[in-house]
Amino acid sequence: MDKQKNLASKWFASLRGSIVDEFLAIEKEFSDEFPEINRKKWDRPGGGGGEMTIIYGKAFEKVGVNISTVHGKIAEKFMDEIPGAKKNDGEFWASGISVVSHMHSPLVPASHMNTRFIVTAKSWFGGGIDFTPAYYNDEDYRFLHGKIKKMCNGFNFNYYPQFKKQCDDYFFLHHRKEPRGIGGIFYDNLSSDNWENDFAYIQAVGRTFLEIYPSIIRTHMSKSWTEEQKEHQLIKRGRYVEFNLLYDRGTKFGILTNGNPDAIMMSMPPLVKWK
Repeated sequence: MDKQKNLASKWFASLRGSIVDEFLAIEKEFSDEFPEINRKKWDRPGGGGGEMTIIYGKAFEKVGVNISTVHGKIAEKFMDEIPGAKKNDGEFWASGISVVSHMHSPLVPASHMNTRFIVTAKSWFGGGIDFTPAYYNDEDYRFLHGKIKKMCNGFNFNYYPQFKKQCDDYFFLHHRKEPRGIGGIFYDNLSSDNWENDFAYIQAVGRTFLEIYPSIIRTHMSKSWTEEQKEHQLIKRGRYVEFNLLYDRGTKFGILTNGNPDAIMMSMPPLVKWK
């Protein structure tokens, strides 16, 4: 398992570099001003740590690209919530990448992508890609779902319908009876008899995000928008915050494993409204 852990953590670090480079290239295309970039490494009490990269620019109002590799022991009262933790006396190892972007333009959707590899008495991959527009765009919907479906079909024809449904079911605000966005895919406990194939799949998820999102950004980021549209975007972001605080498993896992609170809350938008 040490070999698999090393391969996974190296991949997440490499993917982080590719995503940050691409986002900075978009900023350069959109503005002559160099964006503000905040990088911060952190150590986790009990073992491991990570690095946050936050970009504030003219296209990206705020985007965070975080990686972490942590290990240690889960408190006994939380062991039942992590598969395999109880059989392993709470010992765990986890590595992953998380990307959350909030755009200045209300015509460009917010995005979320994360992939992770977790080891207890069991080992599995989890993660997904999903998008949250302030305004629905059918062309964007068909483009991104077409790309994701093609990627999934390269591994298993059951993946797309299964993971799409899991995404729709998961990213749903039950207290408001509405979806968070326009979906994508969400998978958890992905563990077949072929680790190499599972690992290749989560790599493809990261590459597909890099293929989809920059294309959508470049399609819309120079279009004009109104203050009324911006107001609508800020209210829509309130739904995003509600989901992350009430339902998000990544937020919960970070808290349960004594992760860095700033990294855990990186997903929060810089500005938001409720009415």
